[in-house]
Order: sequence, then structure tokens, then C-alpha cells
Amino acid sequence: MKEKSARSLEKMKARYEKKKQIYMLLREHASDILESENFRSTRNYIQHGNMPVHRHCIDVAGKSIAISKLLRIPCSERELIRGALLHDYFLYDWHDKNRENYQFFHGFYHPGIALRNASREYELTLREKDIIKKHMWPLTVVPPLCREAWIVTTADKYCSLLETLKLHRGTSKAKVRVIQ
Repeated sequence: MKEKSARSLEKMKARYEKKKQIYMLLREHASDILESENFRSTRNYIQHGNMPVHRHCIDVAGKSIAISKLLRIPCSERELIRGALLHDYFLYDWHDKNRENYQFFHGFYHPGIALRNASREYELTLREKDIIKKHMWPLTVVPPLCREAWIVTTADKYCSLLETLKLHRGTSKAKVRVIQ
């Protein structure tokens, strides 16, 4: 029993250290985004399931870093992080039934809206623009042009799946029914 709890404690410590490293990288490369009033306002909008857009974007940035390191993909860490944080910078509740293009068209239109909003507040590089504009590929039709955009696209799909199925940490496990 002691051995099992010691292993569990080690796993928790390792997870804590990874999260700490990710937050340090986020602060290093994107403190201006993290501290902006508009980015903080994304806490008020739900993305998938019960996940706020704010948490989703931070999770996508963290998962993007993890993917690039795991697969040893050389890329601009700064642009990867900044693009990931801003990829869903649409600044509205896409679940609002009174909104024009309610839900169905959100997946098609929000990358362009996010890019416009981010461009108003930040000086974006071409890579950051590509990440934001193409993260919904294949809905965006034109595929991403840089490694960073492919990584964020992949991380976004992964995080979105976990959120939709409520399998991410911090929420109760969903009962997934297998259709036979």
C-alpha cells in the first residue's frame, strides 16, 4: 500500500512540474495576452462541454508544447504558444441562440473572427496568423502552411475531443456509451 501511494505521489509531482514548466513558458512568451482584459473575458464563454474558452486555449497551448517536444518537431515556441492562446479569440458565446449564425456555422467562421480580434490587439507574425486562421482545418479548406499551425490544429482537436466527452482532468468522467 505504501509503495502504491509513493508512486501516486511521484506521478503527482511529475505532473505538477510539467504544468509549472508550461506556465513558465506561457508567461515568458505571452504574458501580454494572459493579462489582457479581453483574453480574461474568455473565462465567461463556454467552449465544449463545460470548459471555458480561456481554459481551453491554455490547454491547447500546453498540449501544443507537449506535442512539439514529444515528436521533436523544430518550431518557434513563442509563435506556437501565442497562436494557440489566440486560436479561439472570437470573444462571444457561440451557444447563444439569439446570435446570427448560431452554432452550426461557428466552426466555419470563428477562425476569421478570432484573427480579426487578435490582429486588432496584437502585432501578429505570419505563423501566428496561419495558426489562428487554419486551426479548424479541414473546415477552413486551405490547410495550415507551417508546422506550428499543424501542431495547434492537432492539439485543438485532441483537447476538444476530451472536453466534448468530458474526459479532461477536473470534471467527472463521462459515461461513454459504445454503439454496437
